[in-house]
Formats: sequence, structure tokens, C-alpha cells
Amino acid sequence: MIATAKRLFLEDGFQATTLDKVAKAAGFTKGAVYSNFRTKDELCLAVLDEIHAERATEVAEIIAAPTAAQRLLRMTEWAERVVGEPDWTHLELEFSVHARRDEHLRAELATRLDNIVGMVGAALRATDDLDTPMPRAEAAVAVLALGVGLGLFRSIDPGIPVAGMISALRAIAGLSPDD
Repeated sequence: MIATAKRLFLEDGFQATTLDKVAKAAGFTKGAVYSNFRTKDELCLAVLDEIHAERATEVAEIIAAPTAAQRLLRMTEWAERVVGEPDWTHLELEFSVHARRDEHLRAELATRLDNIVGMVGAALRATDDLDTPMPRAEAAVAVLALGVGLGLFRSIDPGIPVAGMISALRAIAGLSPDD
């Protein structure tokens, strides 16, 4: 069911995807969908959680590279492929805008954002060869903000290079341009 919802949310967007459409496409009744998710918001959060888990796994593989230079090379390759992927970026943006007037939903998104920032911070702490010139928690927020901002820009214009983000990551990591 989540795989079907993910496909529909990514293809059609949050607003256009209904629980009826998800149920029909997945071969379930609407009641079966409601037995697992009380609202479309809950279903979309589950889809976003799955996407975030996939991205976290990819980033963990990048962080596992033995040197900062290898991590930056892997990050560049990953960013070229993933940052600004239009369907994912638009779903994140559309759902965030949808949540802006719903205090509970904003709190759910804030909790997830805190978890993502925590994962990025943990990844930064796990790398012994970095001399981050700012607290790791601030660096984690900066790294995430760079990725989100660039993702939004690249979803509009995929030709925008990731090089600026990589240069900023170098600076955040305390690396020289030659590292």
C-alpha cells in the first residue's frame, strides 16, 4: 500500500492523490486503507518517512568512505542524481505548505526534521578527519539547508550545478579547496 501511495504522491502530488485512488491502485478497499492510516496526512507522512530512510541509507554509504576527499566525490555524484529530483522535491514542498496551518502536522514534520538534523550531526561527528569550524549541530542544519535549497532550485532548473553546495560543504567541514 505504501509503495502504491508513494508512486501516486510522487507522480500526481499530495493534493491530487486521494485515499480512494490509493486504495483502487493498490487493489484494496478504502476501508483497508483507513484501517492502516486514519488520514491522507498520515499516509503521506509514512511515504515521506520511507523516502527519508532511503536517502539516509544513501548518505550513510557516502559517510562510510574512508577519506574526506572520497566522501566529497561520492556526495557530488549523489547530489547530481538526487538533489532536486522534481517529484520528491515537489511532494516535500507541497506537503510542507499543506501543513503550515495545522499545528499537529507541523509538529510531526518538525520532529522528523529534528531526526534528520540529528542523523546529519551524527554523521559529521563520526568523521574523524573533519575540523568543522562551527558546532556540529549548526553544521548539520547548514548542510541540510544547503541541500533543501539547492533541491528546490534544481527542481525548477536542473542545470544548476551542485558545485556551489560541494564548495560550501568543504568550508563547513573545514577543508581547503585542494582536499
